[in-house]
Amino acid sequence: MTLSLDESLHADLEAMTKAGTLKSFRHITSPMGTEVTMAEKKGRVLVLSSNNYLGLADHPEVVEAAKKALGEYGAGTASVRFICGTFSIHQDIEQTLARLSRTRAALTYVSCWAANTGLIPAVAGEQDAIVSDALNHASLIDGCRASKAKRLVYAHSDMDDLRQKLAEVKEARRIFIVTDGVFSMEGDVAKLPDLLTLARRYNASVILDDSHGVGVMGKHGRGTCEYHGVESNIAIVTGTLGKALGGAAGGYVAGSQALIDYLSQVSRPQIFSNALPTSIAASAKKAIEILEREPQRVERLHALTRTMRDGLKKRGFKPLEGDSAIIPIIVGDTAFAIRMSQELLNEGIFITGFGYPVVPEGTARLRIQMNAALKDEQIAFALETFEKVGKRLGVV
Repeated sequence: MTLSLDESLHADLEAMTKAGTLKSFRHITSPMGTEVTMAEKKGRVLVLSSNNYLGLADHPEVVEAAKKALGEYGAGTASVRFICGTFSIHQDIEQTLARLSRTRAALTYVSCWAANTGLIPAVAGEQDAIVSDALNHASLIDGCRASKAKRLVYAHSDMDDLRQKLAEVKEARRIFIVTDGVFSMEGDVAKLPDLLTLARRYNASVILDDSHGVGVMGKHGRGTCEYHGVESNIAIVTGTLGKALGGAAGGYVAGSQALIDYLSQVSRPQIFSNALPTSIAASAKKAIEILEREPQRVERLHALTRTMRDGLKKRGFKPLEGDSAIIPIIVGDTAFAIRMSQELLNEGIFITGFGYPVVPEGTARLRIQMNAALKDEQIAFALETFEKVGKRLGVV
């Protein structure tokens, strides 16, 4: 007997519930900061799973910039860019993003997902080839799948495998190496100098999604390129405004003027989606201004990340190594990761457990994401609480 759609979906949800893998959505009732209030729990809780790397999501200047833009431009653009949805603030934020990215131009989208899925199919056609890292973000994967180009996947950060894959497609019209800058679930950093060496050898262009790198990596927070000392050498950079740059929403592509002009004409999410809300453009622009004038935020973020990682190790945890602000702790089973997340929440720490299909089976984890606005006493509380819960559950 054929089940109705709702019956079939309900059965799938029930299976997730029995397996202990059903995700729960917590409802925050305050601005995003180092601590928040929640509908499901009394009192304030410490947040260790936010993308708010620089602590700018609730910064008074960032909030005020959004409010001012609402008064000046209204609630929404009510149009796509090429009809009547381009406002002066779009030019402002795109020039600012190009400056930050060390490129000639930039183009905003309503999300980095839209940017990646709008970019890759637009530039990579039937005569072209894409070679993509195995652990790339889902938006890059879907962007590659939507392209008509030949698609190959190389083992994560394996330059020998990448070299072999590039040799297979060396006769393609255009060749693209696609990679994250910081891999969001691992916290490790792409080997950009090695990638660029191979790109030059095979006449390939590198597409770098630096969503978890901008505002985090490098002395000034300009991203993974600054961290590696290869700024201005990457052909195409994509990123988000929804993490370090104010934490709202929106994404962008940065590159040559020709690339941006071309995407403006043919990129489907750009053509068929409303323009980036002006309030978000204004708040992100202000966030970048704060990043540029206060490099000590990035220095503080790096120092706190080292303190947290070292403190976890001293207490018996084995976080994955890396220089980013992401500290993953592998616990194995998805249901166990969700259970540990709940135990930590009960003790006052809000951190999400990640399992399949976000990460491969057997590699479920808790992912700590650091925030430059965290206080020393909050770090001490977090370490004490992790040790308490870790011992209770037999993790340490």
